[in-house]
Amino acid sequence: MGERDRGFKAERITINYFCINAHVQSIAFAATVEAEEIPLEIDCPNCGLPAGTDKDNPPQIAKHEPYKTHLAYVKERRTEDEAKQLLEEAIESIRERRARAAETN
Repeated sequence: MGERDRGFKAERITINYFCINAHVQSIAFAATVEAEEIPLEIDCPNCGLPAGTDKDNPPQIAKHEPYKTHLAYVKERRTEDEAKQLLEEAIESIRERRARAAETN
């Protein structure tokens, strides 16, 4: 009925993805898409866990890493000595700015 206004629908194939929490996502792909281009796994929009096409064996989480704070990431990149040096440089910079600001007032 609305083909004249909206155009014709392309042929599609629907793939169901299942996550470990029993969420099911039906994703439609164009029928012309090659099978190699269709992803084997997606991230479940409901819980964020991996979802695959096998209902009986959904993908497992390899390792659940706890949330890391910004400080934890910084500690991974810097040694204790580097951290002390950066802190000293930052403190010195603040002291210099305060001294300049006090002189202008």
